[in-house]
Amino acid sequence: MESTGIPGLLLDTAPDAIIVSRSDGTITMANRRAHDMFGWTDDDLAGTSVDDLVPEDTRDRHPQHRAGYLSGPHPPLRRLPLRGVRRDGTVFAVEVSLSAVAAPDGETYVTAVLRDDTAQREAARTRSLLASIVQSSHDAIVTTDLDGRVLSWNPGAEALYGHPGSDMIGRSIDLIIPEDRRGDEAQVRLMVRLGGRVDRYRSVRRTAKDEDIAVSTLVSPLIDERGTIVGTTSITRDVSDRERAEARVQAILDAAPDAVLGVAESGEVVLVNAEAERLFGHPRHDLLHMPVALLLPDGLPAVSAVLRTGGDSTPLDSERSVEESDQRWATRRAARRGGAEIPVDIACSSLHTDSGVVIVAVVRDISERLAAEEERRRLREETDRQRLEARMQQAQRLESLGQLAGGIAHDFNNLLAVILNYASFIVEDAAGTPPAVDAEQIARAARRGSDLTHQLLAFARREVIRPRPLNLNTVVTEVHQMLDRSLGEHIALTVRTTAGLPSVMADPGQLEQVLVNLAVNARDAMPAGGRLTIDTALVDVDFEHAAARAGLPTGRYVRLRVSDTGTGMPKEVIDKAFEPFFTTKPSGQGTGLGLATVYGIITQAGGTVQIYSEAGVGTTFTILLPATDAEAHQGGPEQSVAGLAGHGATVLVVEDESALREVTCRILRRGGYTVLAADGGDEALRLAATHSVDVLLTDVIMPNMLGRDLAEAVRSRWPGTRVLFMSGYAQPVLTTHGTLSADVHLLEKPFTGAELMRALHDELRTRP
Repeated sequence: MESTGIPGLLLDTAPDAIIVSRSDGTITMANRRAHDMFGWTDDDLAGTSVDDLVPEDTRDRHPQHRAGYLSGPHPPLRRLPLRGVRRDGTVFAVEVSLSAVAAPDGETYVTAVLRDDTAQREAARTRSLLASIVQSSHDAIVTTDLDGRVLSWNPGAEALYGHPGSDMIGRSIDLIIPEDRRGDEAQVRLMVRLGGRVDRYRSVRRTAKDEDIAVSTLVSPLIDERGTIVGTTSITRDVSDRERAEARVQAILDAAPDAVLGVAESGEVVLVNAEAERLFGHPRHDLLHMPVALLLPDGLPAVSAVLRTGGDSTPLDSERSVEESDQRWATRRAARRGGAEIPVDIACSSLHTDSGVVIVAVVRDISERLAAEEERRRLREETDRQRLEARMQQAQRLESLGQLAGGIAHDFNNLLAVILNYASFIVEDAAGTPPAVDAEQIARAARRGSDLTHQLLAFARREVIRPRPLNLNTVVTEVHQMLDRSLGEHIALTVRTTAGLPSVMADPGQLEQVLVNLAVNARDAMPAGGRLTIDTALVDVDFEHAAARAGLPTGRYVRLRVSDTGTGMPKEVIDKAFEPFFTTKPSGQGTGLGLATVYGIITQAGGTVQIYSEAGVGTTFTILLPATDAEAHQGGPEQSVAGLAGHGATVLVVEDESALREVTCRILRRGGYTVLAADGGDEALRLAATHSVDVLLTDVIMPNMLGRDLAEAVRSRWPGTRVLFMSGYAQPVLTTHGTLSADVHLLEKPFTGAELMRALHDELRTRP
């Protein structure tokens, strides 16, 4: 229970808690401060045990400590640390002083005086912490009195200024201040003493080595325990390295080829470089703090929220809006001094600083780039136009060449047919005589002329072709036998065919011509001998295949490859290899139509041909022809000329060239045919009206009436009459896209007697 009377009043007004207990720990008296300290304000501590006032983790040992204390001389104990526990269970630190006295009744009473020193401990801890901070700080922390004499000097000050603290205590602070700065520093200290605020500022200090250093200083008043200003405290930091670093950064920025702007959250420019001055036409001091909207009217990429109010202090909506724009280039306008606008690319990134987020904008002048792109576009269009014009001119030249080839073929083949067949008559009639040998030479020259005409027509795509499904391996095998005899022993010919190839749709004669042309070119490229390889294979052209990327439709193709180990071709020759009349052979040894003919034949068949060559290594021609599911035709053995007799069948020969008409009639009469002859369509119709005609053998291109019109007139009047056309240039009249129509039978000039007899025999044999 609480004490009463004057002693009780004195106890209750004591600043410390006082508790009296018996030797068994029972409390007999506690003052008001004890009730407040332990949270027993609503109940009386008297009658409870002092053991209830200590934490549970030490409560079991507490009676033993008490008994041990009372069993001895129990002298007074002063300011022992103790932990108490309040009624709500909170534990707190106290200091306890104990004394024991024996009462007349023989009971020993213990008086405990308890003092809660939490505040004092915290204050001491704070002072110790502050002292530790001051001592361990890298900044120079110096206190001075009102006269500017040093009161304290931490290790940071020793390191910065080079003066030990023992030398500086009691001396004037002006020792580390240059003479020209002492007046300013005195004004700063005066302002602080008068209660004014001084923000961190840049200044200069002098070290023990008489070297001036740039520093950043913060000065604050030094106040004693009564709140009186007794001096100043300065916290100083060396910024020399920082200034040098900032100078290096600024130098790097000024060396950047692009303009760099630092934009604060308010929308003002806070950082510029030299290129920004040049780009915008403003000096650096004008650019700083200028609203960026005046420089970039379209705003910054993805961070327009910063500037949406036109430059007032509106913070970013979110940092994410800045960060998401990092390094994204966007095209904008830049406003130069004087109002001129230029196109620029802008990339932004965010920089988090002590004063907030700064948007770093890299601005690149793209005027020259756009001009260059426009010039490239113009040049590209000009190149495309020139390329198109060149193609059109080439197409026109090819068309002109085709017309020229057609005109040559029509007249030249008529002459060759006359020469070839009259030479054949001499060979047959004068066999074994010198005239027969001479006639054979004439015939050989006529055949060479015919080959040249066919090459011209094939290159110009004016030759009549007879495509049919065929096995490329069969063509290669047949040509192999011929090449073995003609290439020479110094050329090693190897043929590798892949079994099971699908058919291709092509003219077998033209494919033979392709192989022969390539083989002859290879032979000429290996004058000292070498190896020629011909192989076939199946190729699937997909979107990744080089041929597809070159424009060839995807699908299955049969590949024909011709490789040699010859001299090879340089790139400038490869680029022109397929051009007509281009040749690297000496004059008189090449026409320049061989590869041009190969190109014309292959492309007309829907395929492609490519060249790979290395000088000194060799050349490879790769031909791809579309595969077809049609079955290849297997030809039977050819019938001998003796079995092709006409047996009196009547043939009406219509030819406006008299020499060719006469030689044709002569061949037919010698072959057992009854022959009628006409020099044009009108005379042919009169003869057909008075004679029974089995076969109409007519030229295609004739004056007054074309062969096709004559054939239609004859068939309309005499439906059973068979029609066989003959022409050296029939493509414009008888074919579609160069392919002979299925119902048209054609004998190409110049023809031999055997070819004429076989063609007529085949025509009569197909009679229903």
